[in-house]
Amino acid sequence: MKFGFDIDDTLINLREHAFHIYNQKLNLNVGLEVFRELKTVEIHEAFGLDKEEGGKMWSNLLEEIYFTDCPAYEGAIEFLNKLENEGHEIYYITSRPKQYCSQTRQWIKEKGFPVKDDHFYCGMQDHEKTDIIKKLNLDYYFDDKPAVLETLEDVSTKVFVKDQSYNQLVGNQRVYNWTYFSIKY
Repeated sequence: MKFGFDIDDTLINLREHAFHIYNQKLNLNVGLEVFRELKTVEIHEAFGLDKEEGGKMWSNLLEEIYFTDCPAYEGAIEFLNKLENEGHEIYYITSRPKQYCSQTRQWIKEKGFPVKDDHFYCGMQDHEKTDIIKKLNLDYYFDDKPAVLETLEDVSTKVFVKDQSYNQLVGNQRVYNWTYFSIKY
C-alpha cells in the first residue's frame, strides 16, 4: 500500500512549537488554552498581531521554527516505521518553501522518520498537493489543513485529517493520537 503524509501539524507539532517561540520572542506568556482554541492555521492573532505583522514574524522565525527542537507527535515516528517495516511505501508531501526542502528531508530523517529521497515531495503550493497525490495513486493520505483536504474530495485515496482546532469542520476520519491510531488495509 502507498501512504502519503503532510509533515507540519500532521506528523510534527509545528504550530505549538512556533507558539512557544512567539511567546519567548515577544516576552509574553499566552497560555496553551488560547492556542488550543485557535480556529485558524495562523497563530498571530493569539499575540495581538494583525495578518501583516504575523506574516512578517513567521517569515523572520521560519528557520528557527522549522529546524530547532520541534517535537514529533507522540507515536508518529513509530507508526510510520511500522508501516515501512510491513513493506508499505511512505511518501511525504509538504508545502514547505523550496529553499528548505533538502534541510527538511534531512531533519525528519534525523528525527527517526523513514525517508526515501525519491518519496519526498516539497516546495509546492497547497493546491498542487492534489496533483501529486493523484499522480502517486496513493491508497491513504494524511493532512491537517482544510484548504488541502477540501481539494481531495474527488480522489479515490482514503483521506484522514490530523485533528486540530482549526479543522473541526472537515468531515474526514480523524487521527487524534498516532499512538492509538490503527488502520485496516
